[in-house]
Amino acid sequence: MPNTHRYLVQFNPKQTPHVFTDILVIGGGIAGLRAALAIPKSIDVLVVTKDSIQQSNSAYAQGGIAGVLSPEDRFENHIEDTLIAGGGLCHRDIVEMVVCEAPQQINDLIALGTHFDEDAGQLALTREGGHSHRRIVHALGDATGFEVMRAIIAKAKEAPNLAIWDDTFTIDLLTHEARCVGALVHRPNHGKLLIWAKQTILAAGGAGMIFRETTNPPVATGDGMAAAYRAGAELRDMEFMQFHPTVLYVAGSSRFLISEAVRGEGAYLRDKHMERFMLAVDPRAELAPRDIVAQAIVCCMERTKHPNVYLDLRHLDKALVRRRFPGIEKVCKGFGIDITSDLIPIRPGAHYMIGGVTVDEKGRTTLPGLWAAGEVTSSGLHGANRLASNSLLEGLVYGAACARGASEVALTMPDHFTALPLASRFEPEDGGSLDVADITNSLRSMMVRHMGVIRDRAGLIEAQHDVAFWQRYALPREFTNRPGWELQNLLTIARLMIDSALEREESRGVHFRSDFPARNDTAWQRHIACRPMG
Repeated sequence: MPNTHRYLVQFNPKQTPHVFTDILVIGGGIAGLRAALAIPKSIDVLVVTKDSIQQSNSAYAQGGIAGVLSPEDRFENHIEDTLIAGGGLCHRDIVEMVVCEAPQQINDLIALGTHFDEDAGQLALTREGGHSHRRIVHALGDATGFEVMRAIIAKAKEAPNLAIWDDTFTIDLLTHEARCVGALVHRPNHGKLLIWAKQTILAAGGAGMIFRETTNPPVATGDGMAAAYRAGAELRDMEFMQFHPTVLYVAGSSRFLISEAVRGEGAYLRDKHMERFMLAVDPRAELAPRDIVAQAIVCCMERTKHPNVYLDLRHLDKALVRRRFPGIEKVCKGFGIDITSDLIPIRPGAHYMIGGVTVDEKGRTTLPGLWAAGEVTSSGLHGANRLASNSLLEGLVYGAACARGASEVALTMPDHFTALPLASRFEPEDGGSLDVADITNSLRSMMVRHMGVIRDRAGLIEAQHDVAFWQRYALPREFTNRPGWELQNLLTIARLMIDSALEREESRGVHFRSDFPARNDTAWQRHIACRPMG
């Protein structure tokens, strides 16, 4: 990693406004707000989110939340499905903990006001790729995240001990004597602020915007991971970016997710010749785990010289399709596609960052004072490939765990309203103005070419060279706005991802090396940790 500054911007605590809180929560998705709501009312909590509180990956989640809720299903089944999908890198104890907490977490969401879809008075359960049983609860057909976040946000706004700051960009985590003591943030009309916290919970989400083809909203630029790395926290598994197999591919459209539940209800994947190509790839066909399906689609596109494949729902009951997937139907209709009678053009897109900040079973990071939950982390639940609908579940379980741990520590710490003697002083490089948007677009296109579903050494070395070149003149600069800071964070995370992918000389889960196509448990059944900067 090229030489860069500990903090992205200069600041002097004697000249910067201060805010003090017991617990700071960075991120307003399901993990952050679950943590905030689980903190005792006697503890003051400040939640900061860089856009509106409604903008998070959680709100865009379609499929649902996995949990053992039917008499035909057992915890052992859900555990085994998760381990199989994870390609040998899951931590069994973590998988068991999360799976066994799932029913209670779902019931807690219902108690908070979430309205899941029902069938004859019982929770309606669907099945997705990699699951052996129907165990996915969903809401509004295909808008589970929207409904869950509606309920959680409403409760958070009612909580007397919670303050929520929208439009607050977390520039960096504050550290003192190798401990996290809060964050440096920027707010419109306020400028830079120092938030001092007894404990900090990082729930800043993923990094899908590092790729041009992604299902993520624009806020997912890896800010939390990059800030944690600069602060000295360990990151791991950064080579494992999950690509969702079925993303709407229409010129002029954003890359809209076509839920896994569509295949769960029986949709077929077809190539341009109308062949169901998954039948020859895996005995589970369209219900194979996402890594297998995404890789099969890319190989099919290369074989047929066609830019996409197709989802076929024409054989399914039209009323069922419209009832289960109203959001998908509406989006497709905007492009003249009737999902009950037309083929849906799709291709894989970056969807979920499996790697991230290393945490233990309680959500503790390697940096004292810092806890983390959700997509920003590497917890050991997902291994090398996340099982569908385990992500919202992880956010719930780890959000609650972080709340318990951070609260317990914060209650032992007395109020101390004195700013620590921190100061950041450096000479930023001056090389003229930069076209931040152009570099960002170039980075995102390059990542699709060389860090996509299928990788090889030559492409990864080229990617490494490109990112190193951009870093040399972008990282030492001092930007004053969000696009510049996001570019610096994207470049930081891109380099960690590329370096890790180059190091892992095998294929496992979502990481496929065409020059090392076999899985190698002897050498590589282990994590790759990224050495912290701090």
